[in-house]
Amino acid sequence: MISVTFVKDDELVLGIKTEKGILDVEAALLQFPEVTNVPRTVAELINQGDEGAESFAQLIQRAGDHVSLFHEEDSLAFGPCVPHPQKIICAGLNYRKHALEIDQPFPPFPLLFSKCNNTLAGHKERVRLPDKSSQVDYEAEIAIVIGKKARNVEKENALSYVYGYCNANDLSARDLQFASSQWLLGKTCDGFCPIGPYLVSQDEVGNPNELRIRTFVNGEVRQDSNTSDMIFDCAELISYISAHMTLYPGDIILTGTPEGVIMGYPEEKRVWLKEGDEVSIEIEKLGRLTNTFIAG
Repeated sequence: MISVTFVKDDELVLGIKTEKGILDVEAALLQFPEVTNVPRTVAELINQGDEGAESFAQLIQRAGDHVSLFHEEDSLAFGPCVPHPQKIICAGLNYRKHALEIDQPFPPFPLLFSKCNNTLAGHKERVRLPDKSSQVDYEAEIAIVIGKKARNVEKENALSYVYGYCNANDLSARDLQFASSQWLLGKTCDGFCPIGPYLVSQDEVGNPNELRIRTFVNGEVRQDSNTSDMIFDCAELISYISAHMTLYPGDIILTGTPEGVIMGYPEEKRVWLKEGDEVSIEIEKLGRLTNTFIAG
């Protein structure tokens, strides 16, 4: 199952990616009310799991050739693919080559920080550069979306608690991030966590630890790596975090970024993100997330 959210009548609604386009779930249910138990929100989709997927299969079949129920992706204003997570937990310094490029030792355990919901942004959304920062950086990351309550989960079973995965850009204002020992200020500016465009269920992805991950800035490749370079893989992160706090359906875990961030360049070659720049995060099987930047 590949889902999206998009703006309709000033509200975020659920869509399902099909060969015919994005199915407008709300419109389809109005036309086919006899199809029952269909999730109407991302939260319901995650909570219903396989049952929700089966209901969608019926709805998609009934929608058939009703062209008006499907949208071209280019016509949509996307929202965050998970619009209301309880928690956004992030792992820092979690790729070997990234730690090496910034001359940092590999952490002995996951280095965790958080982002707040104000950071969420959708595909194609314009992100405002903060007035108080002149050093905004990109970070391509695969994000884990939790599918069921997880507490004290063993690594061997951890991936069974996953609903799916999505692209994320862990935008970072480096001058604010390192102004103190706490990273929060540099990580939680408005729009600093674009996610999407798709939320892809785990059955469509397979092994999340063997996916190519890339960043493009104005069409130029800046990051080109593989999730296999993680120090702590997806299962290890879920297990570690769940030993310290309960994870709930819809919670998001950002898993770290590979080498190639601006901060990893020699100081004289660092060109921070500026107004008009376009950044795309592309991860194998998860699509391409693109955002542009505007002045604060």
